[in-house]
Amino acid sequence: MPKQSTARRLFAYALVYKYRISGALLILCCAVGAELGGPFIIKTIIDKHLSAETGDLGPVLGLLALYLGLLLVASIGNFTQSYLLQSTALQIIKNMRMDLMRHIQRIPLRYFDNTPIGQIVSRIANDTEAVRDLFMSFMATFVVSFVQLIGIYTALFILDMRLALFCLLLPPLFALIMYVHLKYSKGYIAVMRARLSDMNAMINESIAVMPIIQAFRREKVTLDEFEVMNEERYVNQIKQFRVFSLSSRNIVGTVGSLVTALVIWYFGRASLEDAILFGVFYAFIDYLGRIFHPIIGIFDQLTNAQRAFVSAEKVFAILDMEGTEVVDADRVARPEGVVKFDNVTFAYKTGEPVLKGISFEARRGETIALVGHTGSGKSSIMNLLLGFYEPDQGVITIDGADISAFSKQALRKHMGIVLQDPYLFAGDIKFNVSLYNKDISIERVKKALQDVGAASFIEQLPGGYDEQVVERGSTLSSGQRQLISFARALAFDPSILILDEATASIDSETEGLIQEALRVVSKGRTTLVIAHRLSTIREADQILVLHRGEIVERGNHETLMALGGRYFKMYQLQKGAETPLSVKT
Repeated sequence: MPKQSTARRLFAYALVYKYRISGALLILCCAVGAELGGPFIIKTIIDKHLSAETGDLGPVLGLLALYLGLLLVASIGNFTQSYLLQSTALQIIKNMRMDLMRHIQRIPLRYFDNTPIGQIVSRIANDTEAVRDLFMSFMATFVVSFVQLIGIYTALFILDMRLALFCLLLPPLFALIMYVHLKYSKGYIAVMRARLSDMNAMINESIAVMPIIQAFRREKVTLDEFEVMNEERYVNQIKQFRVFSLSSRNIVGTVGSLVTALVIWYFGRASLEDAILFGVFYAFIDYLGRIFHPIIGIFDQLTNAQRAFVSAEKVFAILDMEGTEVVDADRVARPEGVVKFDNVTFAYKTGEPVLKGISFEARRGETIALVGHTGSGKSSIMNLLLGFYEPDQGVITIDGADISAFSKQALRKHMGIVLQDPYLFAGDIKFNVSLYNKDISIERVKKALQDVGAASFIEQLPGGYDEQVVERGSTLSSGQRQLISFARALAFDPSILILDEATASIDSETEGLIQEALRVVSKGRTTLVIAHRLSTIREADQILVLHRGEIVERGNHETLMALGGRYFKMYQLQKGAETPLSVKT
């Protein structure tokens, strides 16, 4: 299916509210018509009812009342259309932002690996907001201007055909100026939006790693990097404003003054040759002046329109990415939890495999530990099991069923995961455990926290289980955050529990609590553990030793220690003082 243009896709969003938009534009046309009728009424008053031959003011007062009525109708019409258009524009952008947020949930994890968070935030927040101006301001301005120009030229032809024909040269002239304006300013606006996105990404990153920046005294370097982007955006914005200033009000005002002077000269010469009606002269000058207002209005909105189209292209670029549908997994049956990798090969980049022919089986109630140096492929195995990536070769099964046949939600329904870097959401502690899952009661939350040994310190907090946690849980220690993450995984009662270096940031005392809790909660479920601290996996049923993407050793702790291979050396190195000097060499 061919890719639709940005304009067509924006129109598709507007088409949902076609009746509201059409009604607003119809009201707008009526308001414009009421405004355009004013000069004709004043012309009639001047030419017929203020002459010296009549002293009857009745018709004059009637026309004045009609004029005031038209002004009132125009005022009500302008308010109504403005409210309808603005509320509709806000609804359209709300829908677009929700579509974008839904689609982000479907996009594969690879996109987030390679895209700064700040850029994604900019797409959802800033770029959708820029598109709003297209529906809210430009649409109304363009329609008003178009209707006004038709009405004005109709009136000009009624008043004086020859001069009206001359004035027909103005629209093509202004269209040429607009074309030049759009051609030069589009590039500047694209750079401005790109730098704004880059600045948002850098701000997000800087705030997240502020302790590192300050600890390594990188404040000045960070400011210098930000200043380069800020300066580039500023320079392009100045250039865009320069183009706008030269091609909008400035040139329109100059052309308008010249044309007005020509019209005055034309009527002045006609008054010498023959008597002219003063009302016609007034009306023509009035309508001529009105020509330039819609032109200026269109110029003023061109920048917003360009910004909206540039932003819309970025938004639709994300919406065009392939993704998997988020489906309901509430009725997915709980699996036994038998996990099997059969000759699995995987690469993040083509030609650079990080896993090579991985095969193992984890049965229900077993604990499988993955160990190896950094980059050996431990986390990649977990990422494949969770469905974040797809294997290039081989099959991964749960209870004998290929996981590629499951939806991502069904696959992860009965999985629990605890990461090395525990993440807590803004909210209270009980929310961070239950994540608003209606099936997890407060009693279940407390039980999970108690099982992992977190209840003791939580009950000492001022708010207890209702204690508010700021973003990322920065008010709690890393060990406390990790315990809450363990409780979160346990509260969901998974059949497959994944611990990705979950004890790496925990002190020895807390580690003892975790070890005791794991002995209880691992019963009846499959547990896969990634560990650098080999002391935490001594009781694992099977230990897989990975090296450069391959399993080089497997067995329990005693078997591997007796083997005297890579695991034995890793364990001895971690033991430190117990390692003989001859082994270290």
